Amino acid sequence: MLDLKFVRENPDIVKENIRKKFQDTKLPLVDEVIDLDAQRRAAQQEADNLRASRKKISKQIGALMAQGKKEEAEEVKAQVTRNAERLAELEVLEGDLAEKVKKIMMTIPNIIDPSVPIGKDDSENVEVQKYGEPIVPDFEIPYHTDIMEKLHGIDLESARRVAGNGFYYLMGDIARLHSAVIAYARDFMIDRGFTYCVPPFMIRSNVVTGVMSFAEMDAMMYKIEGEDLYLIGTSEHSMIGKFIDNVLQEDSLPRTLTSYSPCFRKEKGAHGIEESGVYRIHQFEKQEMIVVCKPEDSPMWFDKLWQNTVDLFRSLDIPVRTLECCSGDLADLKVKSVDVEACSPRQQKYFEVGSCSNLGDAQARRLRIRVVGEGGKYFAHTLNNTVVAPPRMLIAFLENNLNEDGSVNIPEVLRPYMGGKEVIRP
Repeated sequence: MLDLKFVRENPDIVKENIRKKFQDTKLPLVDEVIDLDAQRRAAQQEADNLRASRKKISKQIGALMAQGKKEEAEEVKAQVTRNAERLAELEVLEGDLAEKVKKIMMTIPNIIDPSVPIGKDDSENVEVQKYGEPIVPDFEIPYHTDIMEKLHGIDLESARRVAGNGFYYLMGDIARLHSAVIAYARDFMIDRGFTYCVPPFMIRSNVVTGVMSFAEMDAMMYKIEGEDLYLIGTSEHSMIGKFIDNVLQEDSLPRTLTSYSPCFRKEKGAHGIEESGVYRIHQFEKQEMIVVCKPEDSPMWFDKLWQNTVDLFRSLDIPVRTLECCSGDLADLKVKSVDVEACSPRQQKYFEVGSCSNLGDAQARRLRIRVVGEGGKYFAHTLNNTVVAPPRMLIAFLENNLNEDGSVNIPEVLRPYMGGKEVIRP
């Protein structure tokens, strides 16, 4: 959410940013919110004047009564009543206008970083760099669920009977591999100085609207019926929510946390065959990283965060690339975003396995996360990034470590988490 003062003083910049995000239908909202805010401030000023005059008028009534001017005192009393009625009206009006202003401000997108490429959608995202050389073996690589089934590692049919499409049972060594990857990612991030955390897996609505846009919320979140609680779609939500209404000391920053959680997503929309199996699902587990820092430090932390994911995948011998998200592919709260994509030897292309985002002060402004330092109070900057999200990550892992006989090699760094096992065999 932008600073309302910034919108008032820079409407042309805000409108140009909306155009860059190809959201022209939101252009009228800028003038509308400025007008509503002017009405709100006028109502507030009139209400403040009435409150200020109340004490003065009360003294006037006492003076008139003391002088025996009862009739004049009654007239002033009548004015007090009229003022009180008007004040009540203004307080209601002020609240209504403030709510309208807030609702619009929650839909106006954040100002994107000047370095963000301009494009309409993810088809116009820009490759930044590749890490590792993709290797396509001279044998055919089966679809990932076929690999898992030959290893007795997945049961989709039972999951459909129990929960429907978009769920799975992981079994045996594949289930163990899944847990090993999560444990390895946890220790990887702890070794890089992040504090490990297991957060709440449900959050209240005020936290949901503090960390994401209404469109994202509708597309992603599952609500608990009869409760003001939502299942998290990523632990970033509850991790950033941890700091709601906090005033942080400047010298305590940055706060760097890495968290484990299950994640739950509606995943609305139709998806192709390459997104079946365990690629796009309603339930998965993830290791996440978040940073709360000073505004001037957020570009540096942004680069550190996506590099962590690249380094983790390369330690598992999985080739990856980084992709700069264009303006039209950025969610409204994001200033800048880079996706990390892993190589799929079977498809001979890359697919997303992580997303790193700098949200500037948008989440902090919504959740009232302030910092106090020598220069006074200001809003913190927040960032998040996926460390690893199996079982999707397992697709890249299996394809890049598959042998012709159907066995799967275990990279050295994962073997301590797999009981020393070097190979998973059919």
